[in-house]
Amino acid sequence: MRVFVAGGTGVLGRRLVPQLLARGHQVTATTTSAAKLGRLAQLGADGVVMDGLDAASVGEAVAKARPEVLVHQMTAISVTHAGKPDIKHPDRWFATTNRLRTEGTDHLLAAAQATGVSHVVAQGYASWNGIREGGWVKTEQDPLDLLAGTAAHVGLQALARVEDVVLRAGGAVMRYGAFYGPGAIDDQVELIRKRQYPLVGRGNGDSSWVHLDDAASATVLAVEHKATGVFNIVDDEPAPASEWLPHLAACEGAKRPRRVPVWLARLLAGDQAVVMMTEGRGFSNAKAKRHRVGSRTPGAGPSGSARTTPMSSSPPSTTPPRPPR
Repeated sequence: MRVFVAGGTGVLGRRLVPQLLARGHQVTATTTSAAKLGRLAQLGADGVVMDGLDAASVGEAVAKARPEVLVHQMTAISVTHAGKPDIKHPDRWFATTNRLRTEGTDHLLAAAQATGVSHVVAQGYASWNGIREGGWVKTEQDPLDLLAGTAAHVGLQALARVEDVVLRAGGAVMRYGAFYGPGAIDDQVELIRKRQYPLVGRGNGDSSWVHLDDAASATVLAVEHKATGVFNIVDDEPAPASEWLPHLAACEGAKRPRRVPVWLARLLAGDQAVVMMTEGRGFSNAKAKRHRVGSRTPGAGPSGSARTTPMSSSPPSTTPPRPPR
């Protein structure tokens, strides 16, 4: 199958492209830097320099590749593109990524339609951002929390728009949990080593995670199965901040994270950090298991819990949501 990966040298694209090639697909992968074309060529992919915010650049790249499936993995969150992480001002930190998820998505869908691409798979997000009411574990049927009135709203609204337009185009949105794995959380690890990533309050907020290789495997399956709809691609169990943050610090040989009160965290780090650490809702991967769209690789998440294995014969997790804490 001819597969076009927009964002082929990003943190997930680097894991996805080799898996697609190993499955026998013909891959065209984009990058924003000509210096990375050699890396793609070594993998066996056709590399192309593309500006995801330029409609002409996108249209030309897609038309030349004439793919059967288009995979949207474009972001600009790395230090190279976005600078030092700015948790207090996610609207600034994610400014270019938010444009890629709005304007860039529109350009890709227009190019797909013009070229006759039959299927689109796009990146979504499902970590701590489930609606803060009812149970603590959310499904694809539950609303996402858009944090209206905060600096995080514009980015979360951009993600909601991706879902809207891709589903209307008959595609699939892979709501990935927070990534972990090679290169995925280096910026967070650096803050943890410096003791600049504290726990907020009691740290009761849940986050769902997913290993990069599992996220890539799920995406390959969505491509091959021509999946449609929204899928939570996450580990089997969400983990509260009070567990995953100290565990991550221990894995890195760092001191145990400091703990700060909610009022101080809101002042220093903003609303998103407070919500994530104290009220975050995680996500269920049961639908991905039922539809056999998920990972193949067993392992352990950042809190030491088992990684998701939807391709196994085990039934979906039936752990009930925890009561409010």
